[in-house]
Amino acid sequence: MCFLALRFESTILSGKKLKREKNPKENIVTLKEVANHVGLTAGTVSAVLNNSAASRSIPESTRQRILAAARELNYRPNMLARSLRVQRTYTIGVILQEIGDAYGSTVVSGIEEVLSERDFFFLTVAHRHDKRLLRTYSDLLISRGVEGFITVDTSISEKPVLPTVAVAGHKYVSDVTNITLDHRKAAEIALHHLKSLGHDRIAFLKGQMESSDSVVRWEAICAVAQELNVIIRPELVVQLEGKDSTPELGYPFGKQLLSRNVPFTALFAYNDISAIGAMRAFQEAGKRIPEDISVVGFDDINFASFARPALTTVRQPLKKMGRIAAKALLDWIEGRSEYMPEIAIEPELVIRNSTSPAGYGKS
Repeated sequence: MCFLALRFESTILSGKKLKREKNPKENIVTLKEVANHVGLTAGTVSAVLNNSAASRSIPESTRQRILAAARELNYRPNMLARSLRVQRTYTIGVILQEIGDAYGSTVVSGIEEVLSERDFFFLTVAHRHDKRLLRTYSDLLISRGVEGFITVDTSISEKPVLPTVAVAGHKYVSDVTNITLDHRKAAEIALHHLKSLGHDRIAFLKGQMESSDSVVRWEAICAVAQELNVIIRPELVVQLEGKDSTPELGYPFGKQLLSRNVPFTALFAYNDISAIGAMRAFQEAGKRIPEDISVVGFDDINFASFARPALTTVRQPLKKMGRIAAKALLDWIEGRSEYMPEIAIEPELVIRNSTSPAGYGKS
């Protein structure tokens, strides 16, 4: 993020005189002062504090001494001078479907942690699955000097001009590292859980076509359902539509399922947001969860455990995925690792109170 620091020179009235506050620049500690403090060259200190390739040959004890001195003297690097000196901006572009949604914000939290640890900044844009906006914002970030991209729930079809890591990317594109969840495994653990509880009439909420995970997740569900002899009935499948990132997304489609008057005892939703919205629709219609309808979500967003009842879901380690994406991109940019086409992440089933045996509430 770019921040503009504004310094206000306040004046204090004392008798007939105005006294100016001390110029903050007088307290700035330079890299040379840190070097003099530890008795080393400015080049050695610079290599350690900038974590450059040259620092790898410096003994760990020396590195720790330099870092301790920087903390003791409250040294703050001059980022503008650093950027001009090495012809780098230390800035990453983060491209999201939407800023502030439960999925993307958790991924960004992990990204931010790693970038902060490495003294990188990031600029964020949201495209809302608008291809024109995506092109415009990508060009804008490039013009601002970003060194690479991290995308979240963003479909990439062309080779980017900068190193790129995609969270929830599935299509192979040269120079894009995809952080992908094992959707087949996710379908297996969710459907096996419902089948083991005796559910054989399962309804499904399919993801919006714009979402990066929609196609691959549905294909995995269909393949696993066939293997487990779980029948997918077309009348119990509803396609989500819209760009809402709140439970309102699933609410009308939960109502739509009920309006078809086709019995079902369980729902496997595309994500937690739609699952929570559908649960509200079911409850308003007098259905009890899980006694009448068991519900399984996907993602394990922060408030899935606070839904009523708490939501059983397939967990994606979203914050971890953000950290992995940021680390992979920075290591790639700075030459610590080579380009990898894909990094696979394992899902986990989190069982809470929204699922129970089929017919559990019947006497």
